[in-house]
Amino acid sequence: MTIASQMLDFTHALIIHASSTSAHVNKALAVLSEEIAKRTGLELPCGNADIAAAPSSSPLIIVGSEASLQELLQAELPLRQLLDGLPRQGAEGYRIAAGSADGRPVAWIVGADDRGVLFGVGKLLRQLHLTEGSILLSPNLRLCSTPAFKLRGHQLGYRPKTNAYDAWSVEQFEQYIRELALFGSNSIEILPPRTDDDATGVHMKVPPLEMMVQLSHIVDAYGLDLWIWYPNMASDYSDPATIEAELAEREDIFRRLPRIDHILIPSGDPGHIKLDEFFAWTDRVAALLKRYHPQAKLWFSPQHPQPTDEWVNGFIEGVNRRPDWLGGVVHGPWVRKTLPELRALLDPAIPIRNYPDITHNFAAQFPIPDWDLALAMTHGRECINPRPLAMKQIHNRISPYTVGSLTYSEGIYDDVNKLIWGAQDWDPSADVADTLREYARFFIGSSYAEAFAVATLALERNWTGPLIANGEVEDTLRQWRDMEETAPPAVQGNYRFQMGLLRAYYDAYIRRRLLYETDLELRATAVLDAAPRIGAESALAEAEAVLQLAWTAPPAPELRKACDELAERLFHAIGAQSSVGKYQAIAWDRGAFMDDIDQPLNNAHWLLGCCERARQAADESSRLELLRAAIRRTDPGPGGYYDNLGSPSGWRRVVSKHDWDEDPSFGESVFTAYCVHFLHMREERKREVGPVPLAWLTQLTAFYKEPLKLRYEHLDDGSDYVLRVTYSGFMTARSGPMTLKAGDRHVLQEQLRINVPVQQIEYVISREAITDGVLTLTWSTAYDRVGPFAAEVWLMRAEYHQSIQGLASSVPLLSEVERALVNGTMG
Repeated sequence: MTIASQMLDFTHALIIHASSTSAHVNKALAVLSEEIAKRTGLELPCGNADIAAAPSSSPLIIVGSEASLQELLQAELPLRQLLDGLPRQGAEGYRIAAGSADGRPVAWIVGADDRGVLFGVGKLLRQLHLTEGSILLSPNLRLCSTPAFKLRGHQLGYRPKTNAYDAWSVEQFEQYIRELALFGSNSIEILPPRTDDDATGVHMKVPPLEMMVQLSHIVDAYGLDLWIWYPNMASDYSDPATIEAELAEREDIFRRLPRIDHILIPSGDPGHIKLDEFFAWTDRVAALLKRYHPQAKLWFSPQHPQPTDEWVNGFIEGVNRRPDWLGGVVHGPWVRKTLPELRALLDPAIPIRNYPDITHNFAAQFPIPDWDLALAMTHGRECINPRPLAMKQIHNRISPYTVGSLTYSEGIYDDVNKLIWGAQDWDPSADVADTLREYARFFIGSSYAEAFAVATLALERNWTGPLIANGEVEDTLRQWRDMEETAPPAVQGNYRFQMGLLRAYYDAYIRRRLLYETDLELRATAVLDAAPRIGAESALAEAEAVLQLAWTAPPAPELRKACDELAERLFHAIGAQSSVGKYQAIAWDRGAFMDDIDQPLNNAHWLLGCCERARQAADESSRLELLRAAIRRTDPGPGGYYDNLGSPSGWRRVVSKHDWDEDPSFGESVFTAYCVHFLHMREERKREVGPVPLAWLTQLTAFYKEPLKLRYEHLDDGSDYVLRVTYSGFMTARSGPMTLKAGDRHVLQEQLRINVPVQQIEYVISREAITDGVLTLTWSTAYDRVGPFAAEVWLMRAEYHQSIQGLASSVPLLSEVERALVNGTMG
């Protein structure tokens, strides 16, 4: 017996609804008919609830709210019995029951209210097996579902900073909003024309204000809540003329939009309004909003890159006054307080909205833990990043303190994350694999449900652990290629399928390059190490030739070509801007991951810089000394230790308070920061800094009050040591002042500030700081700052350090690197 023969056949079904329905229920009925027709070519007839008039053999899909279907629900009909035993659903929930009754297939969708009808329609569409000319449903489907959280939504920003949204038409936005609603979203957040972004962009098909109005109409047509993220972008909110201009801009928007339910006003990121002006200003905004949208509420977020105690306390005090127009408080990126801390500080009656960043990989609210540097260098901060298991873990860790979520998104690359997060907002117990099966069944095709779900989970595992050792990356590519080889044109042209396929090719290409280029570096280093035997000039020529193979004879050109082709198709399909030059992405760190696909994955640039410096030396002895310094750059000498802190091995010394699953935002934990900005420096900056070793691209740091602690064991109690630290990064402006201690009482440096991209400092550590062979180093920073952005640490025996003074520097250019020797003091 085939699977199809065991299923209920709704191919010739009638859609039955109440004789009197609301506009929003009519919209849900239209969505059901249209989405079925797109996938099957079948247009199901739709009529009112006169079941007696329907042919006795016709399958029925009965759709409506509890109120509108009351007469049918009370009737003693065999088909009514399919609902027996299902509990009543709560607000926005639904009951779905399917089976055979009166000798024909029958499916019920009964919403608690109008939204429940739409969400029930979405659930049925995700369960149906829809193919050309066929509509099948698993038998004995019985569901009663009510959302766990009141708020479930996503931000869709029509602005150039996004990786796709700015290229969309009104029709594309409507389809995407429809799809989010079919997966349970009840809220959409849009942006005003003026934010911290360019006013317009090359991809925009509609002026920003006109699009804002259109999006408000779309959201209202589906009966969803409309939110506006509205930052304060003026420079002086104490100036009366500025205030009047700002109010005039808002009044024009409030008047034009048919629906506004909530406005989120961030207190920073972006915006620089003073706190005392913030609350006075929002009083004026609230009064204006009430004139046009009397039920709308204002929400505030305590987002601030450098929040002092005074600032945080002032914000809490202002919010706890609970003005009648206050909707609640929003917790998102750059909020110093954790959700439990914020909940404890706020009046219990004030709700908290979750505003999670699901779109970024690092320099983010929820950075990928222990991400391989090769992936960070190439994929960058914003790329195709399905993280289904991580999304569930993060959601369920932080959401109990909130009324739900409205996610922060910068485009289409986080599409899977949106729907996984939304599914968890509906039901935190939902299995992510089941959500992915529904995703695949609805968006790709019912025959792909299992393969697509498993392959998407495999993409997440591609990013686990050291890439060079992750052979599963090749298995993942095979899974996606198997689907690709048999996929019909409709699937081949599906942008969601294309995104997963591109990720699989991209990961495999990067891994093959990493294996190849790691070997090239080892070969080149071995040649340079032989310079005393074969001569500096011969070693230089051979090593340079080996390193150049990464460009002249790269591996896996077929994978590279596949990535290019898929990126091109995605741009034309959905406006995905994966390149600045080719697709006019706004910046390299805003989704333009294809521009970094060929970033060198070894120290080739740095070694070539060392070779050039050696070649310019005056004599053979100097050349050999410079080459020796280059290949022994990280050598700590006998009895010493070197750690590349951003690498997995560097973590062995870190004293950590929490595991990732306990603290996924690293609010109270040390984390790895990635400074791939070194790969995108302007030419003048490159000349100043010089070639950059890969070790400078990662650093250990912590947010706010959390210190960085390193623990060394098995040291010689009878020896003094010299500590050398490389601080690096382009976020260092937010660090300091910091204090570095050895043990509990030995202050190595106070008021430490890192104000340049790279700074290298040496400290003398006396033997008194070592107890029973153990040395603890602690960097602590100011309460409103981050730091220390420590990239490398050498701990050298003092006698060895003295012996190497005056030898060639291991860094080709150090105009941006400070070398200092600091004596520790007793604290």
